[in-house]
Amino acid sequence: MTSKLFSELGLSPELLKAVDKLGYEQAAPIQAAAIPVLMTGKDIVGQSMTGSGKTAAFGIPAVERVDPNIRAVQVLILCPTRELAIQVSEEIHKLAFFKRGINCLPIYGGQSYERQFFGLKQGAQIVIGTPGRVMDHMRRGTLRLETIKMVILDEADVMLNMGFREDIETILKDAPKERQTVFFSATMPRPIRDLIEKYSREPQNVKIEQKAMTVPTVEQVYYEVDRRYKMELLTRLIDIYDLKLGIIFCNTKRMVDDLVEHLEAAGYQADRLHGDMTQAMRDRVMNKFRKSGLEFLVATDVAARGIDVDDVEVVFNYDLPYDPEDYVHRIGRTGRAGKSGRAISLVPFRELFQIRNIERFANVRIQRGKIPTENEVAEARENVFTDKLRALLTSGEFTKHDRLIERLIEENFSSSDIASALIHLLQSGEAAKPAPKPDEYERPQREERPGRFDDRGERGNFRDDRRPRFDDRREERPRRFDDRAPRPDPKFADPKKSKVAPWKAPAATAARTPKVVTPPPAAKPLIDDGASVPASRPAVSVEPKPASEAKPEAVKTYSDEEILASVKAPEPKLESKLFIKPKSAPAAAPKPKESRATPAGQTRLWMSLGAEQGVAPIDFVNSVAGETGLPGKVVGKVDVRDRHAFVDVASEYANSIIAKLNRSEIKGHKVKVKLA
Repeated sequence: MTSKLFSELGLSPELLKAVDKLGYEQAAPIQAAAIPVLMTGKDIVGQSMTGSGKTAAFGIPAVERVDPNIRAVQVLILCPTRELAIQVSEEIHKLAFFKRGINCLPIYGGQSYERQFFGLKQGAQIVIGTPGRVMDHMRRGTLRLETIKMVILDEADVMLNMGFREDIETILKDAPKERQTVFFSATMPRPIRDLIEKYSREPQNVKIEQKAMTVPTVEQVYYEVDRRYKMELLTRLIDIYDLKLGIIFCNTKRMVDDLVEHLEAAGYQADRLHGDMTQAMRDRVMNKFRKSGLEFLVATDVAARGIDVDDVEVVFNYDLPYDPEDYVHRIGRTGRAGKSGRAISLVPFRELFQIRNIERFANVRIQRGKIPTENEVAEARENVFTDKLRALLTSGEFTKHDRLIERLIEENFSSSDIASALIHLLQSGEAAKPAPKPDEYERPQREERPGRFDDRGERGNFRDDRRPRFDDRREERPRRFDDRAPRPDPKFADPKKSKVAPWKAPAATAARTPKVVTPPPAAKPLIDDGASVPASRPAVSVEPKPASEAKPEAVKTYSDEEILASVKAPEPKLESKLFIKPKSAPAAAPKPKESRATPAGQTRLWMSLGAEQGVAPIDFVNSVAGETGLPGKVVGKVDVRDRHAFVDVASEYANSIIAKLNRSEIKGHKVKVKLA
């Protein structure tokens, strides 16, 4: 497709000024094809790869079609996640910068309702939101769609996978029929085409043909590795390529948390992003990642939708996605705006078939990589350190210590030995490092940890570099009883001979006769008269009276045969032999259960949370996707009752979903799941 300048697309001077301020020179292929059609008011279906400029392709016509004099919602943009809604809102703000009187408002879960109520009351013309929160405002009556001119569905395939189909259909039904409907998606599965046929009016297709559906500027490679060695391979690859900014994808929230802990322990600056985090925590992490305050962001698929950071060098698939479409979205986070990037997948042997599925789906060849050896990693670290040292020497921006060096040379040390010793101290973390005080055992905070190549030494080598945090404290602590004499038994202690004994018993206690455990007394032999139930009594601990009060009785010794002969095994109850229990009257026939037909291929699950706990159908869908890593489309119908809910899921994943959700929480409530 021939490239076009923005000035050739018939835009207003205000839009051209905003585009020029953003630094755009010419329109991307999807923008050049979609903007002229959208400006005429026709419906459109746009399909292009992730990161190709779809936001500006629908954002520019949206701003152009808004009437600043009407203080009501005229454009509604639906996004699958909060992060994507925020990103689109920021882009629309920039495009409408020189258009006076146009306000846009993002509405999404996790933000206060008061701020959103105020923005809607002030007359925002462009609303960008997630389907769940948009539906919530529609039910409250704070968002009315009578004046809607354009409805845009961004990342439509992702919204359907997350289970928003019913919400989307409700919104489209409530909007005016003469509206303009716009679908943008990286893939076009059958459910998307069904929505297009139902809610669009003679839509025009705009598809940017690519030899591969994935980003062509991304180098894609996979490494076959056992699950146990994924972490070690990950650190080797980071060091050998000297990667400074990347995203690592995992399938579950628990794996995200575990991986972040391992990376931080190895000296990397990493943080997490998943569905259990509050919106404030997400914003903090994303702001830090955008400002390169983090090296690596570890995230799940659901949480990472809409991450738009230009300089991401690499995307790691620590876990392969279950759906090939998710692979396309993942690697689209790097190689944006024509820049190069890397996509690296760590694949166990049993999951190699998924690589073949991805290759067939995306029409791309993923190269197999050779695992680097420890020597290659060490050489790469030396090269990086040498380059930094060479650059520092070339710039001359360092403090000279000639007097110290001359002093060492006078002591017959060669200059090469001095330099080698300094480098050794620097790499081993001992240079200019004060001796720790005896009470300094606390783990340093993230900001206080050493940098990547400053004084941390070889990172990633857990066997050699890491040691328990409290080793020295454990060595200094004396054992409790090692240095003491064996403690004598108080009953054999002689109070007259013992001089000092901290554990000496009081005289009254020492003079007492120890307790004697006697066998059962010689009782009459048990008689089986049919009324008594024979039983053996346990031995009783008897404390005899002092010698001054009573004369000790002679203790008779019983043989094992005599004891066994006096105890007869219990007979079975007569009821089991002689008594025939009459049959109970037949119970009344149970009432037939209400018919709840489950579709073929799906299994109905019972969950212990309902409307009284404030949960909605989308909460169950998000919980399944977040805990298991499965796409949202595995969840079918969700029937929420007052105190429980019925959820239809794909039968092949039912057992996995039950196992994962039984250890999770939904909206702060623990959930129990079982087959309905």
